[in-house]
Amino acid sequence: MVCTPRAKGDLPTLSEDGDIVVGGIFAAHLDVIHDFPSFAVSPPDTYCESFDIASFRLMQTMIFAIEEINRSKTVLPNITLGYEIYDDCSISAIASKAALALVNGEQELIEYPECKGSSNVAAIIGCDSSTSSIAAARTVGTFGIPMISYFATCACLSDKQEYPTFFRTIPSDKYQSKLLAKLVKTFGWNWIGTVRSNTDYGNFGMRTFIEEAQKIGVCIAYSESFYRTDPADKISKIVQVMREATTRVVVGFLQKRDMRVLIQEILRQNVTGIQWIGTEGWLTGDTLISVEGAKARVGAIGPTTRRIELAGLRDHLLKIHPSRFPDSIFVKEFWESLFSCSLTSDDTTEIRSSAFQERPCSGNEHLDGLENTYLPAIMDGSSYHVYKAVYAVAHALDDMLSCEEGNGPFINNTCAKISSFQPWQLLHYLHSVNFTARTGEIVYFDENGDPVPMYDLINLQMNAEGSLEVVKVGYYDGSAAEGQEFVLNIGDIVWSSSSKQIPRAVCSEHCSRGTRKVSRKGQPICCFDCAECADGEISNTTDSPDCIKCPLDYWSNQQKDRCIPKKIEFLSFQEVLGFVLVALAAVGACLALGTVAAFFRYRETPIVRANNSELSFLLLFALTLCFLCSLTFIGKPTRWSCMFRRTAFGIVFVLCISCILGKTILVVIAFKATLPNNNLMNWFGPMQQRLGVFGLTFLQGSICTIWLIVSPPYPVKNTTYYRDIIILECDVGSLKAFYFVSSYIGLLSTICFLLAFLARKLPDNFNDAKYITFSMLIFCAVWITFIPAYVSSPGKYTVAVEAFAIWASSFGLLVCIFAPKCYIILLKPENNTKKNMMGKWTSL
Repeated sequence: MVCTPRAKGDLPTLSEDGDIVVGGIFAAHLDVIHDFPSFAVSPPDTYCESFDIASFRLMQTMIFAIEEINRSKTVLPNITLGYEIYDDCSISAIASKAALALVNGEQELIEYPECKGSSNVAAIIGCDSSTSSIAAARTVGTFGIPMISYFATCACLSDKQEYPTFFRTIPSDKYQSKLLAKLVKTFGWNWIGTVRSNTDYGNFGMRTFIEEAQKIGVCIAYSESFYRTDPADKISKIVQVMREATTRVVVGFLQKRDMRVLIQEILRQNVTGIQWIGTEGWLTGDTLISVEGAKARVGAIGPTTRRIELAGLRDHLLKIHPSRFPDSIFVKEFWESLFSCSLTSDDTTEIRSSAFQERPCSGNEHLDGLENTYLPAIMDGSSYHVYKAVYAVAHALDDMLSCEEGNGPFINNTCAKISSFQPWQLLHYLHSVNFTARTGEIVYFDENGDPVPMYDLINLQMNAEGSLEVVKVGYYDGSAAEGQEFVLNIGDIVWSSSSKQIPRAVCSEHCSRGTRKVSRKGQPICCFDCAECADGEISNTTDSPDCIKCPLDYWSNQQKDRCIPKKIEFLSFQEVLGFVLVALAAVGACLALGTVAAFFRYRETPIVRANNSELSFLLLFALTLCFLCSLTFIGKPTRWSCMFRRTAFGIVFVLCISCILGKTILVVIAFKATLPNNNLMNWFGPMQQRLGVFGLTFLQGSICTIWLIVSPPYPVKNTTYYRDIIILECDVGSLKAFYFVSSYIGLLSTICFLLAFLARKLPDNFNDAKYITFSMLIFCAVWITFIPAYVSSPGKYTVAVEAFAIWASSFGLLVCIFAPKCYIILLKPENNTKKNMMGKWTSL
């Protein structure tokens, strides 16, 4: 069997022999041209065009590192490294072909046994894109050949099951995506657009970014993707979306060549004011851009890998000249592209190149004067990644060389022979490689083949000469302690508007304290309206999703951002209403006591003696207590005041009604006693009157005692009537006891009224029954009207109505029963005679 690899000369190559050869894959060209195969003949050759100077520098960095190692006396002494470098044009298919060429070599025919031999190279440095690296890694992974990329950042490449031999010296996009999300959050943005390259780099990176952004509450206004070879109208529509969007902040997960195409369309449509948040894929990758293109990128901010200048690399690059590399097609194209001239050579294969010019090169051109277009790019970090990748392979080989037989890592503690090792044996040493680079950085790979993530945060600013300048504004160090890995100097940033003011990028402005967010139907969570919290609810943070209900004894303030204690309301002695009620109670009590004094002074007069002075004095005492009883309803309710006001009211009013009932019964019996053979007065003498009043009052007292024992009244906080006011009031406790007490008073009042009403027309000059009738009529009217007034009165006015009802009913009894008598006693003493008191029937 015979292996037949690709035809020799299909891909441009640059090589140097050595004891151990390291492969390299770089994108020396940006584009590829080929004809669609007809399958009738052998497929045509593929040609690359648009020479890329930046990739050429990376290629030269690999050569620089290998030459430096070969001169070293500490790393791989007596071992010479060689190199074999291919150009993949940043196309995955060509990258696969280049990888196979590095594995198999370029022989026209290889006998079958040779196909199973060792790889042509020990390891491969490359590729420059994630898509190409995926294709190449899958190709060489089968053979166990290590591959170390210097620019492939797709997080998917960390999967060791898919890519077991893949390593890289540039951090994974997993970290870059999280850092971009952190940047967006730091600037207070939650409404942004995204544009990505439709490649593994852009798709995987943007997916991770969106996941991280959504975790911290950032919404995506639009998300577009394209590839530089897409139709122009698709790219035009993307720019139109960017122009019409309500946000000017755009996160671009793009490769530099895709960014060039997008910027051209942005300039064509004259879209301005875009604030770019970029990735290392394009932020520092372009130096040869127009002034207009530079202006479109002003203010861009994002992470890039650490910019480190390697000592000696500048001199190495300045020594490049076609005369030193007469057979190198890469050097030829580099020279022609840089100086826009033509190097003719009869023995050089013709290569189509967009940089080819008709003007011949003189050979006297110098690189020293090309500081702005050639040398500054060695500072962008990519060169350092290539440098570290080469040294990682060298140190792994050095560790292999230092292995002591019997203490080796392989079967039976054997070591690999440096002259005939297998690629998988080198993989073992790459996994454990750990060395300090010349820059002082410790280089090693984690279990996924990734390095420690380290980024510089940069800002693209326009300098005085009108060109873009990269300004470092912070950094991210994944090896730093938690909380110290991220540093950003916001004050050093110049934004796209050329100002220091952070641009706004929110779908809705913040909801202030005292309001809550209300999502807009059908829109992302970042688009919302602000609604004021309801009464009794607050929000004490900005952009609160919900309002917090205040505790039971608290209420929201006017701004709805703080819970304050509710206003406590009760009928106080200090307020006007309380003072008025106290005054009325005092007046009533004084009138009652004044009446007592008058009756006592004139106790021997006929009118006092005719009205049963004992019951009258007891009634006046009860009325005085009734007036004073209203005072118990004023003041802050307590456990004792609640019990006292209810029981005192019930007992005192029963005492009062009992006395009136006794007087009423006495009038009726006195009338009946004038008839012959009627001895009723013997059954209702003074002792019976006293026992009757005591018995009726004692019954009410017993009910109140049971009430206090079983379920007494107690103070409560009423929060249902007013939402912002706590009403301190007394709960009756047992409703049954309350109804018994109230019903008993009503029953006695009704009996008294009926008896007095029936006796109102008895023949007498001074019939006490009609006055009792009027008094009980007023008493009942007051308490009947009290019921709706009590129910409809709010808060403290409920208690005030009850206290006023007590005062009014007591005053009605006092006036109706005793005012006529006091009038005669004090103002008409001439009528206070026995003769005037006598009528047709004698009244006692």
